[in-house]
Amino acid sequence: MAIAKTQVVSVRVEPHIKAALQSAAERELRSVANMMEVMVVAYCRAQGYPLEGVPDETLANPKQRGTAA
Repeated sequence: MAIAKTQVVSVRVEPHIKAALQSAAERELRSVANMMEVMVVAYCRAQGYPLEGVPDETLANPKQRGTAA
């Protein structure tokens, strides 16, 4: 099965929202793009929206990846 290419999403946000996003990404050891992806997945899952093809690991914290639970 072919893997789909990633898509570009461009949004405008207030400076304080961007700063909060950057801060959250730094704390989670993620890129801003990955932090946005994780936040959208978390929201969709919490609201019951279907997410076909999104692995459970999408929400895993990078600090915890590769460690035994």
